Amino acid sequence: MLSETIRSLQSYIRVTAAKFRETERIGPFLATYYLEAGSPFLNYAIPDDGAVPTKDDVAALTEAFRGRGLVPRLEFLTEAVPAAEAVLVECGYSLERRVPLMICTPGQVVGQPEPAGISLVTPKTDGELRQMIRAQNVAFGETDPDQHLDPSPDQLSGETMSVMAVGETGEVVGGGVATAILDGATEIAGIGVLEGYRSRGIAAAMTEYLTREAHARGGRSVFLTPGAGQAERVYGRVGFKTAAECVHLSII
Repeated sequence: MLSETIRSLQSYIRVTAAKFRETERIGPFLATYYLEAGSPFLNYAIPDDGAVPTKDDVAALTEAFRGRGLVPRLEFLTEAVPAAEAVLVECGYSLERRVPLMICTPGQVVGQPEPAGISLVTPKTDGELRQMIRAQNVAFGETDPDQHLDPSPDQLSGETMSVMAVGETGEVVGGGVATAILDGATEIAGIGVLEGYRSRGIAAAMTEYLTREAHARGGRSVFLTPGAGQAERVYGRVGFKTAAECVHLSII
């Protein structure tokens, strides 16, 4: 039986994936399309909880993405749809990666040392948010970090929680966000630190900052999906524990 935690997290992912995107119902799949970019990471489908898709369902999904010039792709929690992966692989889909989904509930968060010479600040104005977003762009290796700096309405209103790390000279050296809380769940994302400031505990400190803020606002399940390298260990220090697996599948 699907646990309430997994059900709520998959529901959160499904609802937020549809936000600001065009959606299409294809059999047991919710396909989401980001109209402003063809990136496969912004265009993907999510199967319904417990779905057992047929080959015809998968074929229709594949055609819908290809008809838009997009890579057919899915992201979902394995525990929520245990039978889907085998059908998709049989239909030609390949595994991109398996990503642990880590959760930190109230009372689980672990305090982190304050990084020397760094202040953690909640950006509130358009200008402050742009500085934070640019630092994130640089940290993640964007080709042109000065593109796509406009904060979302949720960031400007504060519904999406944000934090930026500021050095002694006033330079913004990192940032991250926690998305708007939905049914007690929120996702921490975009934790990035400029290369010259890494390995100083800044990422862990920003994660703790956002986690405590989310808990204070009523977030019961604060979750994230760690990137490659040491990220999983960093988040583990803050109190995050692996609770599920997110699988990414696509077909060329």
